[in-house]
Amino acid sequence: MTTTLADTWGLHESQFWLRGKQPAERVQHAADLGFWNVYGHPEAEEILRDPGTYSSDTTRLVPKEMTEGQDIDLEAMSAGNLLQLDPPLHNKMRKLVSRAFTPKVVADLEPRIAAVTNELLDAAGGDGRLELVEDLAYPLPVIVIAELLGVPASDRYLFKGWVDKLFSSSEQFSLKEQSEARQESVKTSLEGQKALIEYLGGHVDERRKQPREDLLTKLVEAELDGEKLTRNEVVNFANVLLLAGHITTTMLLGNAVLCLDTHPEWDERARADRSLVPPVIEESLRYLSPFAAVARTTNREVELGGATIPADQMLMLWVAAANRDERVFTDPDTFDPSREENPHLAFGRGIHFCIGAPLARLEGRVALNILFDRYPALRTIPGEAPKFQVNPNMTGVRELPLTTG
Repeated sequence: MTTTLADTWGLHESQFWLRGKQPAERVQHAADLGFWNVYGHPEAEEILRDPGTYSSDTTRLVPKEMTEGQDIDLEAMSAGNLLQLDPPLHNKMRKLVSRAFTPKVVADLEPRIAAVTNELLDAAGGDGRLELVEDLAYPLPVIVIAELLGVPASDRYLFKGWVDKLFSSSEQFSLKEQSEARQESVKTSLEGQKALIEYLGGHVDERRKQPREDLLTKLVEAELDGEKLTRNEVVNFANVLLLAGHITTTMLLGNAVLCLDTHPEWDERARADRSLVPPVIEESLRYLSPFAAVARTTNREVELGGATIPADQMLMLWVAAANRDERVFTDPDTFDPSREENPHLAFGRGIHFCIGAPLARLEGRVALNILFDRYPALRTIPGEAPKFQVNPNMTGVRELPLTTG
């Protein structure tokens, strides 16, 4: 049960849905924070499917004082960012990269994913221990997406430092008065973002001079309505692909292994019947959703979940809570890969449905099968508790020491 997992590891105690609780009101105004919280599945799905009413451009509501004096241009940082674009520009930008993630392209990556997985596990040694995140769950998807983009996979340790800064804050986001701790967390996050953007900018400049056979070159050479993308658009486009291309899979794989450790009966069943691996992955995505929350803004006044929300309000969609909505999921706090239907929102819905979802699912399936093949058991180690992401908008392990015997 969820309470066993949460109580055992102290997993995100602030996230009430992990303890089997749901709010009486599915849409609530957090006046002290300056935005609205949405917890229900139907309400969240309605928002995700209606980009005309609920915009992905949240930067317009961010107070200027949040980035004041930090040499940060939010408009420049959001140009070309698929996650913050609305139609029709979003649809046009998405088409530019969709060919890189067609079913055939993704399927053809399976041998490379398997090879990298085995190479990483070989390098991890055979001492009966495995630090899942460091040895496999982090480097595997980074190597795959870096190779697609055309940036050195060997730079993954640089990426990790910058990404850790991006998501290092345990502070609750707020549009209201900024405490010193919140201001410091924003500063640290923006430092990581800026470093990653500068790194990718160097590679973009290089591709303009010396094109290669990689996705970054295709973005540099792509045209939108007869014009090439600006440098900022290419950089931010690549930034989203690099970040989303590995963070979700890293947490997906770690969460799946943790779920199987907590529910050994399902570990035994999946090892015996590998057709259960995909549903195990889907249920882990529902049960421990990697990105717990996404944001939208209202373009007009709306009625949602019994609440009247004015225009120009930020909504925080708690996907992880929606994935525990008892109106949609039977026994939502039970880890059950045998569910007949599992319409979880871990990859979103509508026009912003995660473009890399098929790749993440493939990486998870291949890696989990190889872990099963190589190790007779994967168990957490007594006295060595997993360490979890501290950011309240994320659910996943950042360290998961295991015994493989």
